[in-house]
Amino acid sequence: MLRIGLFLATNIAILALVSIIFKVLGLEHYLSQQGMESNLTVLLMFCGIFGMAGSIISLLMSKFLAKRGTGTQIIENPSTENERWLVDTVAQLARKADIEMPEVGIFPAQQSNAFATGWNKNKALVAVSAGLLNRFDKEEIRAVLAHEIGHVANGDMITLALVQGVVNTFVMFFARIIGSFIDRAIFKNERGHGIGYFVTVMVLQVVLGILASTIVMWFSRWREFRADAAGAHLATRAGMIGALQRLQAESEAHIPSAMPDTMTALGISGGWKKHASRLFMTHPPLAERIEALRRGL
Repeated sequence: MLRIGLFLATNIAILALVSIIFKVLGLEHYLSQQGMESNLTVLLMFCGIFGMAGSIISLLMSKFLAKRGTGTQIIENPSTENERWLVDTVAQLARKADIEMPEVGIFPAQQSNAFATGWNKNKALVAVSAGLLNRFDKEEIRAVLAHEIGHVANGDMITLALVQGVVNTFVMFFARIIGSFIDRAIFKNERGHGIGYFVTVMVLQVVLGILASTIVMWFSRWREFRADAAGAHLATRAGMIGALQRLQAESEAHIPSAMPDTMTALGISGGWKKHASRLFMTHPPLAERIEALRRGL
């Protein structure tokens, strides 16, 4: 099963909802009256508004969905020495990265993993798995935390929302252009929009959304290299390389993850399941990331 990420899955659901809203509010009828083929500017404007809205809603929901999806428990009052060290380390790294203190949490997973999310770099969440805390040494854990703080400081979630918003816009735009053509050429509907149009639009939004997700996945892979570099800077290069090597060893051992498939795009490790294509990988291969750090990239 392709793991196209919580963010992308939420967007596809929102695009489907947007299509229903378009129908209920009569926007499709309005666009038809305006002459969709002759007034593409109006269509693009509508798609841009609703496409960006979908990505922004996904961004605003990201932290809530991440907590629920992973079962993350937020550390509000550290009760153990490890929890106190974890919170203090995140605080130190956040100050070094010049961001406000994120929420810190632990999620129950045997696999070593971590993630960061949030709609604002000063309102973020950083969480690590119980497996990572149990098996990594403190230098490696610090590097992993620095990697996640790097994501936050780089504004990766916000940039991802912008990228996804543009993708949403053109998915909606071309789905309606193609849907209108099919409705008239195949279903011979010359007045308004028939059932062929609406079915085609719904199907194409999913199909084109998945194909267009390759752009989002490329950005996701690229941001991992940047976050690795941030981890090496905020912590140590040796610690970052050591953490990735340990993740590589665990991936080769096929240690199962308790993170849902839709959450793996947020983690430091993409997991060990095979993908049908590199185009749909949320993370570059660990060997490539280790080599990039060794070359100082």
